Amino acid sequence: MLLGYQGCVLAHISLPKFLFQLLLNPQNDLLFFNYMNWTRFNTHFLRYIDLGFSLDISRMKFADDFFVSMSDKITNAFAAMKRLEEGEIANPDENRMVGHYWLRNVDIAPDASLKQEILTTLKSIRAFASEVHTGGKFTHVLLIGIGGSALGPQFVADALGSAADKTKILFLDNSDPDGFDRVFCQLAGKAASTLVVVVSKSGGTKETRNGMLETEAFFAKQDVPFAPNAVAVTGESSELDNYAVKNGWLKRFPMFDWIGGRTSVMSAVGLLPAALQGIDIDAFLAGAAAMDRKTRIPVLESNAAMQLALMWYAVGEGKGIKDMVVLPYKDRLMLFSKYLQQLLMESLGKEKDLDGNIVHQGIAVYGNKGSTDQHAYVQQLRDGVNNFFATFIEVREGRSGESMPVEPGIVSADYLQGFLRGTRTALSQNERQSILISIPAVTPFTVGLLIALYERAVGFYASLININAYHQPGVEAGKRAATEVLELQKKLETTLQSGVAATAEELASKLGADVESTYHSLIHLAANRANISYQPADSPAGDTFTLA
Repeated sequence: MLLGYQGCVLAHISLPKFLFQLLLNPQNDLLFFNYMNWTRFNTHFLRYIDLGFSLDISRMKFADDFFVSMSDKITNAFAAMKRLEEGEIANPDENRMVGHYWLRNVDIAPDASLKQEILTTLKSIRAFASEVHTGGKFTHVLLIGIGGSALGPQFVADALGSAADKTKILFLDNSDPDGFDRVFCQLAGKAASTLVVVVSKSGGTKETRNGMLETEAFFAKQDVPFAPNAVAVTGESSELDNYAVKNGWLKRFPMFDWIGGRTSVMSAVGLLPAALQGIDIDAFLAGAAAMDRKTRIPVLESNAAMQLALMWYAVGEGKGIKDMVVLPYKDRLMLFSKYLQQLLMESLGKEKDLDGNIVHQGIAVYGNKGSTDQHAYVQQLRDGVNNFFATFIEVREGRSGESMPVEPGIVSADYLQGFLRGTRTALSQNERQSILISIPAVTPFTVGLLIALYERAVGFYASLININAYHQPGVEAGKRAATEVLELQKKLETTLQSGVAATAEELASKLGADVESTYHSLIHLAANRANISYQPADSPAGDTFTLA
């Protein structure tokens, strides 16, 4: 029959008898639409029963012919992913292969030498972690890194760590001296039992270099030799690699040039700290490999990563015009949104496409956790600007043991589930779109599974919009600009004269520098150098600076 409802033609379908009765009674509008939602849910609900994983895209708005209209792009994306896994140069700007999928399945590595590198590194990680655990010397691990060299390990440590960890892990992931001191306070008197892992692919990352030098100084103040407690994860013959060799560090692990920082969590970057913590890295890799197997098959109907990428495309019209809000309803997954910020925004936020056209692509990602955010920004999500789509992450198991009732017949996990479902329904009622991903529990296997899902979805989406997901020219531009600021700062310190007050404009004129940059550098110097004084005036133009 041709089904019409309140003046709208919906579809040619065969209806159960009770639906005819619903249609004839206007008071049953809600029941009818609930039935239509249930039908859409059944149509667009994908699950991998053997993995305990499911993806529900039924509350995303896309045209009935959307998948058909995208068929050529989908075919091209599947083909591009296949070529990438086979070893094609997938990062043309840096002339590099992209091989993070090989890390959890060495058999698909394009040649025997790469396979052997992966296996040798994995064997070395396992052996070293075992030595640390049986040796009894180290009780703490301090990981020094930034960006992908810290975010992945931080997420995994927070998601999978427990009081039973074999070592306690701490992080230095910035160039903030106050941040350094807060961590060093926790390690006071414990330097001798602290293993320091310094992670930098190039070895020249300044934030990581600064953290390493500050840590060396901290060890010296504690009268503890640094080198016997120091491990490097870096590229072969990098600045850090050479420094570690020269100073006789305890151990070095490779960071392959075909692995990007944001996809490095299953290399030595993430596996070493996880193994030292006592996390089951084999299960972690197995979870990723299991998701890879499912999403490697070029069949849209059963491919969760492609469906996820297509939803991003549909909701953002292929231009990223809506933000992604990630809402994991589990404390252990609180850092997942932060991890995804880098994975998506560094991969997809690009000025140009592969053909050199200016496109300004990207998807903004933010989030925290549920139900905490129901008492924070969910108010705006439901009633404010409709400039986003939500991704709910559901963990079905509340806790591994028995739960006490918080009221008759209800435990705390029931409330968490109720808040998730209720919030998603409230958003849907106000035309807010959402995706739901479900896993059975937070384990090394399921965390690996989630990471692999998003890594492949990012790869697919990049192909759909024709960009290079594996370089980061904007990051490099920021580093160059920072270098210019530091050079200006050095010049100002030599230009200031003892006892002579000078304005930013006067000093900038002498140096041929930008006045505003000069002013901010002077303010910074006055706050951090005892020999430089600052006298404020009515406006920044009149402020003066003097070398004591």
